[in-house]
Formats: sequence, C-alpha cells, structure tokens
Amino acid sequence: MRNFLEWMAGTPLRILIIILAAVLIQSFGSRAITRAMNRLATADLVPGPRNIVARQKERASTIGGVLSGTLKSATWIIATAMALGEFGFDLGPLIASAGIVGVAVGLGAQTLVRDILSGIFMLIEDQYGVGDSVDVLEIEGVVEKVGLRVTTVRDGQGTLWYLRNGEILKVGNQSQSG
Repeated sequence: MRNFLEWMAGTPLRILIIILAAVLIQSFGSRAITRAMNRLATADLVPGPRNIVARQKERASTIGGVLSGTLKSATWIIATAMALGEFGFDLGPLIASAGIVGVAVGLGAQTLVRDILSGIFMLIEDQYGVGDSVDVLEIEGVVEKVGLRVTTVRDGQGTLWYLRNGEILKVGNQSQSG
C-alpha cells in the first residue's frame, strides 16, 4: 500500500497537475479573449458614418475564434508533451520530427496559410462585410458570409460562390462610400 501511495504521489500526481494547469490556462485565456473581443466589438474605433456595429462585432467574433483556437491548440500540445516527458519519453527526437513534419506540412499548406493571412488582413482592413454589394473575381453580388479562409457571395442569379481569400486580388465594394 505504501509503494502505491508513493507511486501516486509521483508521476500520476504531476500529470494531474499538468492537466489541471492546462484546463485553467484554457479557461482563463478563453475568458480573457472573449472579454477583449467584446470590448473590441463595442469600441468606437472608426468614428463617422462607416462605423457599422454589426460588422465590427462580426470581425471581433472571427478574430476571437482564431485566438481561442490558437490558445487551445498550443496549450494542449504543450501539456501533452509535458505529460509524455513525465512518462519518460525522450522528447528530443519527437520535437525534431515535429519540426521536419512542420516544414513539410507548411510547404504543402501554402495556399491555406495564404488564404488565412489574406482573410485576417481583409478583416482588419475592413475591405467588405456581410451585406455589402461587391464585385470580386468577375462576380457581382452580395456578401453572405466572411470567414478567415473563404468568403461567400451570392450573385444576381442566386448562385452562391465560395471565394478563397488568398485568390481575391481586387475587390470593388459598392456599399462603402468615401
């Protein structure tokens, strides 16, 4: 019985602490991101007639989702690596392999990364939003959804177009006036 208690006070207790810390970091971090995005959604960043509250809320929601997902992924990757280390796994080769796989995936996912980065800049620059009448990639229509990777536009004939943000090189927005 004493050996069992000594064993429980070792590796299992440290793993439990790692998991608890990861849950707390994710919980508090998500709350902080939500609060910051709520403040951003209601802040008067662009005074004047172009300040559309619904668009600002949508942008804050999208950015908040990206930040929350990034926090969750990073937290659990680090917690998993720490737990594996507690079991005695040598993390050096695992980290080296992850680096090589990361480079390979990065090279293969260039278009995905380009789409997401373009989506982030498009949101930050407020190029267009839901409900705007736009002319983009030879398509004229109304924006129905704006995401980090894809924007959806419905044309005059009712066709819904899915446009990758990385492919959008120029946009005409009839809804924004000088």
